[in-house]
Amino acid sequence: MSWTRESLIAAARDAATRAYAPYSNFHVGAALGFADGSVVTGANVENASYGLTLCAETVAVGKALSEDWRGRLEAVAVIGGKAGAVGAGDPVTPCGRCRQVLNEVAALGDNDPTVWCVGENDVLELVLSDLLPRSFGPSSLS
Repeated sequence: MSWTRESLIAAARDAATRAYAPYSNFHVGAALGFADGSVVTGANVENASYGLTLCAETVAVGKALSEDWRGRLEAVAVIGGKAGAVGAGDPVTPCGRCRQVLNEVAALGDNDPTVWCVGENDVLELVLSDLLPRSFGPSSLS
């Protein structure tokens, strides 16, 4: 594994600088760390039709899967905040939709990844199953 907690958080922070958030001005970055050392990032992409907005975690997962990363998802870093103040305030956690999307990619590697939610004064460290207990996933369909 070539990434660390600090480098994954830095990658998420960097991704947040590329957010397209003209409506909320709330920038979110996510970084996915895979067992093979790969890191895939994403930033939120808003849309005037708010329901079409894409969260940073969903962008990162879509990017990873479309680029054929099917390895074991080991960790996720998420950071957010107003433009120019990303990471200030309380830790930002993935929304419900993103928890489900992360669960799908985690199931491919049969893993329960660590999720680092970054805030101004601390990093909340959880595992995905704590964020999405009794999840619905691929095994639910068999």
